[in-house]
Amino acid sequence: MADRQQTEPAPQWWSRPEGTADSRHDGVPAPRPETADAEVDGDGDGKDEGGRNGAAEQAAAPAQETPARETLAQEAPAHEVRYDPWGEQPLQVVDRGRDRRGFRLWQVAALAAGTALLAGGIGGYVGVLAERQSSTRLELPQAAVADKGRAPDSVAGIAATALPGVVTLHVRGAKSSGTGTGFVLDPQGHILTNNHVVADAKEIAVTFSTGESVTAELVGRDSGYDLAVVKVSGVRGLRPLSLGNSENVKVGDPVVAIGAPFDLSNTVTAGIISATGRPVTAGGDKGDGSDISYVDALQTDAPINPGNSGGPLLDARAHVVGINSAIRGADKDDPDRQGGSIGLGFAIPINQGKRVAEELIATGHATHPVIGVTLDMDYTGDGARVGDKGEDGKPSVTAGGPGARAGIKPGDVITKVDGQRVRGGDELIIKIRAHRPGDPLTLTVLRDGRERTLGVVLGSANGS
Repeated sequence: MADRQQTEPAPQWWSRPEGTADSRHDGVPAPRPETADAEVDGDGDGKDEGGRNGAAEQAAAPAQETPARETLAQEAPAHEVRYDPWGEQPLQVVDRGRDRRGFRLWQVAALAAGTALLAGGIGGYVGVLAERQSSTRLELPQAAVADKGRAPDSVAGIAATALPGVVTLHVRGAKSSGTGTGFVLDPQGHILTNNHVVADAKEIAVTFSTGESVTAELVGRDSGYDLAVVKVSGVRGLRPLSLGNSENVKVGDPVVAIGAPFDLSNTVTAGIISATGRPVTAGGDKGDGSDISYVDALQTDAPINPGNSGGPLLDARAHVVGINSAIRGADKDDPDRQGGSIGLGFAIPINQGKRVAEELIATGHATHPVIGVTLDMDYTGDGARVGDKGEDGKPSVTAGGPGARAGIKPGDVITKVDGQRVRGGDELIIKIRAHRPGDPLTLTVLRDGRERTLGVVLGSANGS
């Protein structure tokens, strides 16, 4: 056989897209047309029955597609690209595997969760509807009613005992009005309160714990002790509070305060006695010192606020041991100053309050114990120094007074009262006013660098 490449006819299921160019590599012959009469002889020369050379005729005549190829080309869609073995690069067919159908696991889980939520919501809504439309009464569990009584020495027991005897005072003055507290002293209608509550009052209204209000009149007041007495008339069923003894009070004792802070009547707070014998001064707004009060106070951490003034401080037996009078707040120039209670409240001892109240009821005035000397209030050393001169050029030691009889001289520095150290003039006044006129005292005096002890009997002066 001759050394030449024989090209077999292309299978009939091959086809090119209609209108595409005949792209072949050089040296690759075109496929032969297939006819029903074509034959291949043993020499490889194909001739038809008429003896004509098939190749020569094919070269002379235009190429025509066989009916089979033409039919296949017409049947194939114009946009479909079929595999072409004579193309530059055969089309690559990627096996992407079997198309997965049905739900995946996460889809099943999500569907189940959604179904459960929907069913729960529908069930809850139906349950609420059924409950609202049901005639059955819904009742939550609750503790049974217990004994309403409280131990007498508990805060609740003390409050129950004292509240009927505590009143709220609404005071109207010429330029302002305010609120304070007081408590009933006797069946005659005398009520004890602070002087600064009723000072310059034109009208005083007293409201009891029952809500009943009546008008009160001023009986007497004393700015030096910051105490005052008012009286109501025509009120039945008054409940006076029992007075205790402030000498029996010890640091740490429980106490209860009752008042009307910020006009909130019948407010009860509790705490302890934080200290005793605290020297406290208050007032001084007039500038001449006539309105300054000096108190040998009981200190408590029971919350006391504006409006508590004049209210009772009670011990565990509901006995009055003090009259709430002052609080210690932050400094006035402090930008973070707190106006309410910071746990530093002060009460006038009831022993002092009782004596002053008795004098105010009896005479309308109270007396002050004195030693008959003028103190140098500008002295910055330790103790209270007797001045060199008194007011208006008078002697600093009153002639024939208690101090003169005891041997006190100008320039003496009083350092102790009954063995208790004093650190300034205010503290000496407070220690003296904690006693009654006529009480004997022992003074420790520093003179010319030497200490000496002097005995003095307190005199009496009328208060304001």
